[in-house]
Amino acid sequence: MGRPAVKEKQVVASLPRVKRKRDGSSKTDVLVIGAGPTGLACAIEAQKIGASVTVVDKGCVVNSIFHYPPNMLFFTTPELLEIGHIPFTTPHQKPTREEALEYYRKVAQHYKLKVRQYEKVINVTGEDNDFRVMTIDQHEAAHEYKARKIILSTGYYDLPNMMGVPGEDLPKVFHYYKEPHPFYDTDVLVIGAKNSAAIAALALWRRGARVTMVHRGPELHKNIKYWILPDIQNRIKSGEIPAYFYTSVQEITPDTVVLETPEGRIELKNDFVFALTGYHPDFDFLRSVGVELLGEDKRPACDPLTLESNVPGVYVAGVLLAGSRTNEIFIENGRFHGGHIAQDLKKKLNQ
Repeated sequence: MGRPAVKEKQVVASLPRVKRKRDGSSKTDVLVIGAGPTGLACAIEAQKIGASVTVVDKGCVVNSIFHYPPNMLFFTTPELLEIGHIPFTTPHQKPTREEALEYYRKVAQHYKLKVRQYEKVINVTGEDNDFRVMTIDQHEAAHEYKARKIILSTGYYDLPNMMGVPGEDLPKVFHYYKEPHPFYDTDVLVIGAKNSAAIAALALWRRGARVTMVHRGPELHKNIKYWILPDIQNRIKSGEIPAYFYTSVQEITPDTVVLETPEGRIELKNDFVFALTGYHPDFDFLRSVGVELLGEDKRPACDPLTLESNVPGVYVAGVLLAGSRTNEIFIENGRFHGGHIAQDLKKKLNQ
């Protein structure tokens, strides 16, 4: 595979001023960027072949799961969330967010994974077998890692798809839903028609919010969980949750929202907006490392067997492999990527 060089001055973002300079460099065979389930699985598999491994994440371990709604249930069964051949035991058919957090913490503890939490990668330089990665921690101190190989497993949940409408930056607009209580007796607009939007709309309505849904398409998404779909359909049919289809948000003001509907433009009284319009990987970060993005879906160029990208020594794992089609890769299939990468690492680290 051809490769654009990772230039010495190439950066992910403008380097911030740091309060404390880094104190030397940490050396590791493999640096995993991203401590989600797939990143942890990659670290475990690399460790099993005898490599020294460090994992860095700008948040906590399995940061995306931590930011899910507190009472969320996974759609899948627990065995499909397992990594490192550690059983995920639960009395429930579908595990809870809290159980998943505990499970992944215990897996990290079991394998004694070296996870550096709350460190954001700001600079990647060097080349295969001699990468340098600079991070900055929550105290604005810089750290540098020297790594022979890099695995990118940063997920996508941190970057919401923005609508680009006036007022989207108002404090009353949220791109994540957590819990309904603060929105009792308020007028709430939920934008979107997939699973997260349906769950949020139902929970908010049941806790006393006056909920309206808006979707630019013709109907609710067909992949809404089977026990959620009839519930939200019935609420819409009864008029308990008004829904506008083929409708787009034109503007958000402090106390209203302006919608473009098939019948024309209307303005609704509004206190809060949940723009649950999906999320996307950090494509700028991938480009900054030299990874080529292909086609409309921006899938990273990589070997389908080893998952090594067009940049030698840089591997891609998890949902990043799907580019913008984030509904193709989940924990259930991304957790196996570490095994493919480890097989290649075993050969190349011993050369």
